Amino acid sequence: MIEIDGSYGEGGGQILRTSLALSAVLRRPVRVHSIRGGRSNPGLQPQHLRGAQALARMTGARTEGLHIGSKTITFIPQEIVPGNHRFEVGTAGSVSLLMQGLLLPLSLAKERSRLTLVGGTHVSWSPPFHYIDQVLFPTLNSMGVSLEATLERWGWYPRGGGIVHVEVEPASELKPVVLIDRGRLKRIRGISASSHLPEHVVRRQRDWAIRRIEAELNLEAEIELIEDAPANSPGSFLFLMAESEKAIAGFSSLGERGKRAEDVAGEAVDSLKRYVQRDGCIDPHLADQLIPFMSIARGCSSFTTTEVTDHLVTNLWVVGHFLDVQISRCGQRGEVGRVDITGSPS
Repeated sequence: MIEIDGSYGEGGGQILRTSLALSAVLRRPVRVHSIRGGRSNPGLQPQHLRGAQALARMTGARTEGLHIGSKTITFIPQEIVPGNHRFEVGTAGSVSLLMQGLLLPLSLAKERSRLTLVGGTHVSWSPPFHYIDQVLFPTLNSMGVSLEATLERWGWYPRGGGIVHVEVEPASELKPVVLIDRGRLKRIRGISASSHLPEHVVRRQRDWAIRRIEAELNLEAEIELIEDAPANSPGSFLFLMAESEKAIAGFSSLGERGKRAEDVAGEAVDSLKRYVQRDGCIDPHLADQLIPFMSIARGCSSFTTTEVTDHLVTNLWVVGHFLDVQISRCGQRGEVGRVDITGSPS
């Protein structure tokens, strides 16, 4: 049985998600201890518990320790069961984080699957739906899997209740991906959206973002307005994408009570600006999310990223416990970096 120290590196929930996903794909039992040992409230929280329960249900896994506050769990998976699955994260728990744990196993299942996920679609500390749909999915589709997502209802903090449907057409095996040079920047586009808020909010977000992008980057931006996104509670959001010849990068910011629309726009523009002005092909969020898929793909996968993050380093460490693959990383935390993963899964 593989043993994983859940307090390693950033010591958060990603260690658990990656470990269980690889365990499910490879059908290798795993025990994760010191879960979320790097957090002020260690152990399984509702978000992480729901994710583990969903994967256990989808793989018929035998488990131990699946309860709130648990610091150690054992996961012994059986064969992945494709088909129609519905999972509720609870209130505004992140749909995208739940999705992270399920996508890899379903991408290599024997048949097509359809997920319906209920929870937070645009919440703090997780990729928003539009990042998953517009940045992550196109990249994974280039590796041979076919992923399509539909947003039925938006889910903002604190009420959540968002609904996302995901269609997964699996691949017999994943193809390697090479993302070294982003090429010429073709355009910047995005979305300024809100629910149950005055119309001027989305317009101010859009206008301030466009003004800053033109003034500081000498670039034009196309930003779509969504003035009354269907949702159970108020919220606002700005999403920006940098589309280059060979890569797509995404950056976002969420509104909250007392936060000016211009500040929402400014956060997303700051992230976009850092990306545009640095070397590296893909953004930091895509970098860590690609690692599990690259580790399963046959052949050599490589990317450069504008920033090496704790999440990236931690995911590489987890992969090394499951697979006999060659991993090379250049660049320290906070720096531009490169990752190469070579070898066939065992």
